[in-house]
Amino acid sequence: MKKLIAVLLTLTLLCAFAGCGEKTDINAKSEGVLTYAQYTDAALDTQVVVEGFIQAKQAYSEEYGNTSLYLQDGDGAYFVYRIACTAEQYESMKVGSKIKVTGYKSEWSGEVEIVDATFEMEEGTYTAAAVDVTSLLGTDGLAAKQNQKVLFKGLKVEAANEAGDAFLYSYDGSGQEGSDLYFNVSLNGTTYSFVVESDLCGADTDVYKAVKALKVGDTIDVEGFLYWYNGANPHVTSVTVSK
Repeated sequence: MKKLIAVLLTLTLLCAFAGCGEKTDINAKSEGVLTYAQYTDAALDTQVVVEGFIQAKQAYSEEYGNTSLYLQDGDGAYFVYRIACTAEQYESMKVGSKIKVTGYKSEWSGEVEIVDATFEMEEGTYTAAAVDVTSLLGTDGLAAKQNQKVLFKGLKVEAANEAGDAFLYSYDGSGQEGSDLYFNVSLNGTTYSFVVESDLCGADTDVYKAVKALKVGDTIDVEGFLYWYNGANPHVTSVTVSK
């Protein structure tokens, strides 16, 4: 009995020091920070302050000293366009890390984003699981998932041009190795354009190589961030051929 009590006491002390049982409240907001609902209700071109967790970041621009971030909390997601930072600050922006962003809500070709932003790194971590939105593809309800990490299942690869290629370097085929990869997929008879953004997933990544290996007629599952450009234009991060 004494040994059991000693073991329990030791575990209690370890938990006290290690924070056992403590979990990040992914929807908790600091004073003055908008909830996701408040953010969606905010008018365009007004200043907003949000908190979220970094789910992905684009390559750092040495020329402009900035990057773009994909953020998420338990209610929704945010795209932060070209936020200014140093190379050292960029390295501190780990996937899962919590960040507070102050900027202006903007819209470009349907994509709602935050621009002219500053940031503060905060305590807490969270990595979102991809949400299956296959049933929403082609519906008005898909827009409510904008910028979230999403999953589409059972898409058919369609030709990207009249020549029958499965993908294009750049949207019009004018690019080269290392450019964005554009490819078409269909579901229930409707075709959609998806893209591997080279600033997010470069030529050395698995998804870039996977898209280059696609064949017209393949059935695939796709993960990515639900970017918007005159309609759904997911920034793809994973492709799996299922048939």
